[in-house]
Amino acid sequence: MIDVSESQVQGVGEVIRLAVAPVFLLSGVGIMLTVFTNRLARAVDRARTLEREAAAAPAEARALELHESLASLARRGRLLSIAIAMCTICALLVAVVVVVLFLGESFNIRISYAIDALFIAAMLSFIGAILCFLREVFIATSTLRIGHRKLS
Repeated sequence: MIDVSESQVQGVGEVIRLAVAPVFLLSGVGIMLTVFTNRLARAVDRARTLEREAAAAPAEARALELHESLASLARRGRLLSIAIAMCTICALLVAVVVVVLFLGESFNIRISYAIDALFIAAMLSFIGAILCFLREVFIATSTLRIGHRKLS
């Protein structure tokens, strides 16, 4: 029979309680990753369409306009790729926080500084991802031309 003291069970229960918040954070980061990847896919699809149009464009002015749009889409794609990478790093760091919580409890190691550093790094990565996303949205909205089509 395994001798499991009540304090050991309470310790594991406390770690599980502490790990719940980072797990919810992982859920939110996962949703943001979905948003970023969907936006990136749309930008890539739009760029492919514009590349075909630019290759077949009869007027030089129209081709120049299409190339400007492609440059904007390329900037947006780079920002979204960076946001995806930073969000993924955030998720990895949060997962490491959960692992370190359990390792600290299992081996009775003081882990508060490691948890602090990992969580701060995760939040900085998430902030960076959100800032890249915000910049991408600004670029996307600055190039909108709804109802303002040039007449040739």
